[in-house]
Amino acid sequence: MLKEIDLENIPDLLVKFDEPLSNYTYTKVGGPADILAFPKTVEALVALSEAAKKTQTAVTVLGNASNLIVRDGGIRGLVILLEKLDTVKVAGYTIEAQAGAKLKDVTQVAQANALTGFEFACGIPGSIGGAVFMNAGAYGGEIAQVLVSCKVMDSNGKISVLTASEMQFGYRHSAIRDKNLVVISAKFELQAGDPTQIQNEMNRLNFLRESKQPLEYPSCGSVFKRPEGHFAGQLIQEAHLQGVRIGGVEVSKKHAGFMVNVANGTATDYEALIAHVIKEVEQQTQITLEPEVRIIGEK
Repeated sequence: MLKEIDLENIPDLLVKFDEPLSNYTYTKVGGPADILAFPKTVEALVALSEAAKKTQTAVTVLGNASNLIVRDGGIRGLVILLEKLDTVKVAGYTIEAQAGAKLKDVTQVAQANALTGFEFACGIPGSIGGAVFMNAGAYGGEIAQVLVSCKVMDSNGKISVLTASEMQFGYRHSAIRDKNLVVISAKFELQAGDPTQIQNEMNRLNFLRESKQPLEYPSCGSVFKRPEGHFAGQLIQEAHLQGVRIGGVEVSKKHAGFMVNVANGTATDYEALIAHVIKEVEQQTQITLEPEVRIIGEK
C-alpha cells in the first residue's frame, strides 16, 4: 500500500499526499500525485529511492515540471520534485549546479563571476536536471557544449558520475533518458568574459524571447522537435493552424510552435491539439512532427 512507504524517518523532506500536479506544472494541468515529495538534500533523495524500492512503489522524478504535460489522471506512486536541490557553486571556470537549480539563476551566477558560454540558457524556463536530461538549447547553444560531467543516481539509489562523452548527447537527447537515471548535479566548464558584455547578451536574448514567445500564458514551452531542414513553428503557421483551439488550449497566435492554456485547459485538450496539429501538418506537407514535450501519467 502507498501509505506503508516509510517517509517519516527521512530528514530534510517535505511530503504531500494526493496533491494536484497542476499546482506545479508550467502548463497548469495535471491530476494528483499519490505521494509528492520534495527532498532538500541528496541524502534525502537517496533515502527516498531506497524506501520506494523496499515497498516496490513506482517512482517518477521531475525537475521543475516545465517541458512536461502531466495527464489528467495524475501519477501513481511516488513523485519526486527536485526544486529544493538548487545549490550552485563556482570554482575557477567551473560551475556545479544541483538538479533543481533554475537555468536562469545559474546564468546569473555565471555572469556575476565573469564566466561566459552559458548565456544561451538565460531564458529557458527549466531546471538543470531537465536541461541535462533533454540537452536543452536555444539561440545556437546547448547543454552539450558546456557540460563536463554529471552526477546521477540509478533506480537502486547508487550514485555515479558520467563524463560528457558518456552522456551520448544528441538533439534533445541524452543517456539520462535511455538509462532511466536521475540527474543530481552537473558541472559546466565556461570561459572568462566581461560581465557587462555577458549581461548585454543575456538582455538581448531575453528581449528576443519575450518579443516572440507567448510568456503571458501557461505553456510547456516548445511543443515539437525541429524537423530536419524545417522549423516546426513555420510549418504549423503555414498550415493555418495558429489560433486553433481544443477545449482551453490553443496554438499560440504569437508563436505557432507553442500551445498555451488560455481557458482552464486540460491535459486531454493538450494531447488532442497536439494530435490534430501533427495530422494537419502531415497531410499538407508530408512532414511528421515529433513532440519534444514529455507526456506522462494516466488519462
